[in-house]
Amino acid sequence: MLDKIRKYRIFQNTPIISCKPFAQQGHANTIYLLKTKEKKYLLREFKITIDRETELKVQQKAYKKGIGSKPILLDVESGLMISEFIEGDHKNKLSQQELKKLALLLKKLHKIKIRQKQNSFKNNFSFKDKKVKKAFIVLDKQKKEYALGHNDLHPQNIIFNNRNIKLIDWEYARYSDIYFDLVSIILEYKLNSKDTKTFLRSYFQKKNINKNKIESFKIIYKSLWILWFKKLEKGEL
Repeated sequence: MLDKIRKYRIFQNTPIISCKPFAQQGHANTIYLLKTKEKKYLLREFKITIDRETELKVQQKAYKKGIGSKPILLDVESGLMISEFIEGDHKNKLSQQELKKLALLLKKLHKIKIRQKQNSFKNNFSFKDKKVKKAFIVLDKQKKEYALGHNDLHPQNIIFNNRNIKLIDWEYARYSDIYFDLVSIILEYKLNSKDTKTFLRSYFQKKNINKNKIESFKIIYKSLWILWFKKLEKGEL
């Protein structure tokens, strides 16, 4: 790995101290902490095939908005991406204040403009599951609210650093309904009714919250990741 990294111009005049894999790894990438004398970097070696050029463009925009780490380089041929390392913590439980800040961060994310096709998530399902089918029928009757979504908002992809919150791993970022990201937070952090209300009110302010979309996307979100893990186990990703 070190020989592969040293060929990049950014590291040719900067001695690399170490490149060690994290103890806790993701499913889509092998993750390393890369250290030089001056800086720390996050190196991701890809395990699955996905549009990495789009991922890079999204991350660059997220960095400019102050909600993502700075991407350093993408080498599609070698199957890796290097970004600046963000110091901070992954949290499994959030305070009321943290929920408010996270809601405002998502509003900022959802305002980022990038050309993409809309992703309704329908093409992931065969609709054998009646609950999923019904959920999409309900959604088809609701107002469409598409924006750039992260679409993989679990605690390991959200970093809390002092007063700041940053998002990492942008590989599934796509134009999708804003409610998918919102439901991700509700489910991944197991928010109770009070915390859910705080989070959603902070996001929508005085706008109405569509409860039908909340409940429908809960079904879709849970089912989607079950399908994703099944495909991962079969090597279909």
